[in-house]
Amino acid sequence: MKHISILALEGETSLSNLEATYKMFNMVNSFLSSAGKLPLFKVQLVGLSKETRLTNGLFTVIPELTIKDLIKTDLVIIPAVHGPIKHILKLNQDYVPWIIRQYKQGAEVASLCIGAFILASTGLLDGKECSTHWLSASEFRAMFPDVKMVPDKIITDEFGLYSSGGAFSSMNLVLYLIEKYAGRDMAIMCSKVFEIEMDRHSQSPFIIFKGQKEHGDDLVRKAQEYIEKNYQERISVDQIADMLALNRRSLERRFKKATTNTIVEYMQCVKIEAAKKSLESSRSNINEVMYQVGYTDTKAFRTTFKKTTGLSPIEYRNRYNRGTFL
Repeated sequence: MKHISILALEGETSLSNLEATYKMFNMVNSFLSSAGKLPLFKVQLVGLSKETRLTNGLFTVIPELTIKDLIKTDLVIIPAVHGPIKHILKLNQDYVPWIIRQYKQGAEVASLCIGAFILASTGLLDGKECSTHWLSASEFRAMFPDVKMVPDKIITDEFGLYSSGGAFSSMNLVLYLIEKYAGRDMAIMCSKVFEIEMDRHSQSPFIIFKGQKEHGDDLVRKAQEYIEKNYQERISVDQIADMLALNRRSLERRFKKATTNTIVEYMQCVKIEAAKKSLESSRSNINEVMYQVGYTDTKAFRTTFKKTTGLSPIEYRNRYNRGTFL
C-alpha cells in the first residue's frame, strides 16, 4: 500500500486542494474495494501540530499525524497556499528538512499550484522544471532563479518531483498521479466522477499577459509603456533604442534582464493580448483583429497566436466569446 501524506500547511492553505486530493485518492480505494480488490492508498493529512488553524482561525484542520510522528512516506502532496509568500514560507519552514529527508528516503513530492514555492524552498527543484499559477510566475522566478519556471505547463515531472499549474488545474496532476499508480482506466473513472478533463497539458489559454514592471529599471519601463501604447504601429527595436538614447545592444540586455522577455517577444505578447481581448468581446473577424493589433501577415499572426495561447484564433474566439453561443 502506498502511503500518501497531504500537508496541512500553516496559514492560508487551499481547503479545496486538501479535500479534493484526499477524496480523489480515496475514491480509487472505493473503486478497488467494490471490485473485490485491496485498497492501493493510505491517505493521511500531516501537519506541524495536531491542529492547524486556517484563514485567521475561520477553519480548523485536524491532521492525523505530525511530521514528528511520520518516519517514512511514499508521496508528499504540498497544497496551494495564499497570502504574502515570504510569510507563508516562514510559517512552514519546519516542513523543509522533513520534505528533503522524505525525498532522500525514496518518497516522491508533488506541489499543487502555488505550493511550488514551498517545494522550491527545499532546493530539490534547482536545475529542474517547475510550474505554478501563471499569476505568480514572475515572483517565483525572482525568488528561485535556479529553477526552470515553465508557467505554460499544467504538469511537470522530473526525478520524482511534480508540480502543477494554477487553481483547479492542480487536479490534473492528481489525475496524472492516479494514472501512474493505479492505471489509465482508474484515472478515466476518476475524471468522470469528478468531471475533470483528462490530458490537459497547457494553461496557456488562461494566461493574461501584464508584463513584468516591478524591476526598478525606469528606462525599460518606459520602453514597455511605449510598446503597450503603440502596439498597433510598426515599432522597431532601433526606434525604441533611439528614443531612450541607448544603443540597441544595451537596451536588449537590460530589457531581457528586467522582464525575462526579449523586446520582440514583449511586442508579440502585447499584440496577442490585445487580440485575445478583441476576440473575447467583439464581433470582428480574424483578419480584422489581426490588422487591429498591427499584424499584416496572416500566417505569422496565427502561428504566434497559437504559440502563445495554445489555441488558434478561431478556437480561442469560440471558447471565450459569449456571442458565439447566442
